[in-house]
Amino acid sequence: MADDIAMGKRTGAFPWRWVGWGLAGTLLLLPLAAMQVTSEVNWDGTDFLFAAIVFGLVGGLIELAVWRSTSWIYRAGVFVAVACGFLQTWISGAVGIIGGEENPADILYLAVVAVAIVGSLLALGRPRGMVWAMLAAAAVEIAVPFLAVALIPEAKDVAQDAKVAVLTGGFTAMWLAAAMLFRRAARAGTA
Repeated sequence: MADDIAMGKRTGAFPWRWVGWGLAGTLLLLPLAAMQVTSEVNWDGTDFLFAAIVFGLVGGLIELAVWRSTSWIYRAGVFVAVACGFLQTWISGAVGIIGGEENPADILYLAVVAVAIVGSLLALGRPRGMVWAMLAAAAVEIAVPFLAVALIPEAKDVAQDAKVAVLTGGFTAMWLAAAMLFRRAARAGTA
């Protein structure tokens, strides 16, 4: 029955899949609605396509975790990791973390997400390997502001900003939370 609920089959349980995909669709429609009332939001077809692809990837990864595992701890780890990667990519691309979105230092934050993705692929999604992938992502997350200061002259003033420290700390905490959840799943022998 747990698998039926997780997969969204009709069992009389709350349809979590529909809520998740409905939320993604609603988030995709919000900019369209905002464009009707303000000129501050100005998305074109490319923006909507990019958002649809990103939301599809996020939803697809969560669906894969639900399909692959019956462990709620493992699923929570995937959810936290996917949410962290999504938020980091979205914030970095939309408004920028170091300075504004035009600051070249923000591209370094894609390395964090890349490390998490490559590590997850190398781990084949197994909880023990996922722990190391998330720890590696957390380490790269911490290193990014320092690398930005060392490598990119435009970033020296803004990389030491309080906003950068808060966001870096928040994202690092999310990567570490995902690692902790995967560690618990590995210890429980569930995946």
